[in-house]
Parts: sequence; structure tokens; C-alpha cells
Amino acid sequence: MSQGDERGYGGNEPGGRADDAYSTLGGTRQTRTRLPGGADDGDGYGRRPARNSRSLIMVVGVVVLLIAAIAFANQGGGGASGSDGEKKPDAAGAGPTAATGTKPVQGKNGTIASGFAHDEQGAQSAAANYAVALGSAEMFDKTKRDGILEATHDPAVVATLKADMAEAYSAGFLTNVGLNEDGSTPSGLTFVSRTIPVGTKVTAQGADAATVEVWCTGLVGMAGQGSTKPVTATWFTITEKLRWVGGDWKIESSSQAEGPTPVNGDNRASTADEIAGAVEGYGGFTYAR
Repeated sequence: MSQGDERGYGGNEPGGRADDAYSTLGGTRQTRTRLPGGADDGDGYGRRPARNSRSLIMVVGVVVLLIAAIAFANQGGGGASGSDGEKKPDAAGAGPTAATGTKPVQGKNGTIASGFAHDEQGAQSAAANYAVALGSAEMFDKTKRDGILEATHDPAVVATLKADMAEAYSAGFLTNVGLNEDGSTPSGLTFVSRTIPVGTKVTAQGADAATVEVWCTGLVGMAGQGSTKPVTATWFTITEKLRWVGGDWKIESSSQAEGPTPVNGDNRASTADEIAGAVEGYGGFTYAR
């Protein structure tokens, strides 16, 4: 709409000028008289254009919609919620990758999420977060590794698992990935080991047991100038057998298989310094199904 239309007259009509007190109205040479003082109500001709009231109604309507949307968001999902404000499991979207909407876990066991719901969604959330912890760079440090195993596994298997892991993370294995024999990182380099869950799937579910597959992509390698072990991406699936122990889901046993692996894209590989900067600058997440 033209400026003339907003002011209540046709700015494109012959003889119709926006700065003239005399305009063509409805095809006739009628005269508008400018009223002095307070009678000029904003359009310079003594009356408010009809469009202003419509605009005001539209603005008020938009504000009301925004307030309603904010209120709905703060309610955490409206009518689908239970008495505690959390969405019920059946509120999930139809797509397999849609989030269920269950409130994310609040607890922490060190740096690892804990206090998962005693249901299928809680088992999936636990499996995803445990996969991240078990695929982290901290697993290459014995003290930190023992703490991760204690936080993620059934206490009945922790002692045996610690011994098995100590043997697996041998000095030869550590040097093979570019670390020093004690698991420390050589000076000037950044060791990268990250696991990123892509999705989860429950393959078996009981009252106090669940088997969850976690499809993951990962980064592993050494970043920095002079690295002979560049950071590469991997794809794998971790299968975790979980048991409800001490009020939380814990891993009883796990295994890993390669893939599914997508076709590599044509992205330009970043420099070692860019990768090191990204690893140091970007943090991780707490996952909830």
C-alpha cells in the first residue's frame, strides 16, 4: 500500500499530492480543511485514517498470540503433561528421530549424568550418555577411567572390568594412538577422542533390564603441528545391556560393531590447529531421549 493510501487518499491519482491540503476524493474536487491545534489528529487533515484502527487491532492480536505461545512453552507442553509437568511417553512424535519430550535427567555422578527414569526412555538416555563417557579421552587416563567405570557400570562387574581395561589400555596401545606410555599427551599436541550418539534403539525391555543399541559417530586422533596420527571420523554401534541397580540404569555388559557408515562427504579437511581449537572450544551435551 502506498503512502497516499495509508493517509486515506490516492497518492497516485492525478492532482493528488501528499503535501497538499487540497486533494481529489472519490474522483471529485472536494476541499479538505486543515484544522488548527489539537484537532489535527496525526494525518494533518483533522481525522484519523481508517487503517490505523485496523493496524492497532492487528498489533494487539500479534501480542496476544506471542504471550499465549510463551505461556504454552513455559508449561512444558500443555495438555500432554502429567501431574509433575513432564510429558508422558506416548507424547512422542511419529518420526523415529523425534525427541519424546521427557524431562532431561537432572543428576550428575561426577561429570556423567545419572538418575535416569525407570522406563524405556530412561534406558535410552542412560545408554547414550554412557556411550559418550566410555568414548571420551578421559578413558585413556587410568584414574579417570576407573571413575567412569564405577559411574556407568553395575558394581558387580566393576572390579573385573577395571582389570580387563588396564590390560587393554597397555603402554603399547597408548603409544600406538600417539600418547605417551603413561597415557599423557605429548607436548604441543591435543589428543581427541569423542563419541557422539546419532540415535538409540531398545531391542529388549524388561522390568529391571534393557538392551539398547546406540548408533554413534566418533572422532579419534592427535591434533596439532607435527601429528602423525591425524583426527579421523568413525561410525559404530554400541550395544549396552543395562540393569536397574541402586535406583539407576547401569551397564552389565557391552559390545561394539562397525557402522552403519554413510558415504563420506566432499568437505575440505581442516588443519590440525583448527581441529585442536574446535575440540578445546566446543563442549559436549547431556543426552535425553
